[in-house]
Amino acid sequence: MSLQHLLDLPGVDAAPEAATRGYVFNHTMIRVKDLARSLDFYTRVLGFVPVHKQDFPEAAFSIVYLVLRADRAGIPDDDAERLRWVLGQPGVLELTHNHGTEDQPDFRYHDGNAEPRGFGHLCVSVPDVKAACERFERLGVPFQKRLADGRMKHIAFIKDPDGYWIEILQPAPFAG
Repeated sequence: MSLQHLLDLPGVDAAPEAATRGYVFNHTMIRVKDLARSLDFYTRVLGFVPVHKQDFPEAAFSIVYLVLRADRAGIPDDDAERLRWVLGQPGVLELTHNHGTEDQPDFRYHDGNAEPRGFGHLCVSVPDVKAACERFERLGVPFQKRLADGRMKHIAFIKDPDGYWIEILQPAPFAG
């Protein structure tokens, strides 16, 4: 399908207002039960870098912004400058932790993939989806869908500690 066909879809404003130039899709927030466990997963398993943390003790929650960036040289060292920087980056992940949930054995967040359905998944592009999935297997990461499962053999879905699905794909054609 051509770009023009997509721009012609009902409801699409093919010429957004000039006022929207410079807008950046900055971040997606997910709530996590155990911040340390989630930080371990997102940093060790997926390679994210935490770039800013804010604690709100009066409201009993904390947030951490993470980015997927192999070259950390461009990340400012000063905390205030880094906050301004991260709020202008595309594709940021915000983990929100409500204090005390990690101590509640039966506590869990809705991942959006059971009724009522809503939020579906995050997605991480990798250079080699097969190699990434083999590594996830070795690390004991739970899968929702392996490459061999279903009709779509070029993508996999893993789960984070809260059960959120993360689609794993590679942008280049996948040979299988």
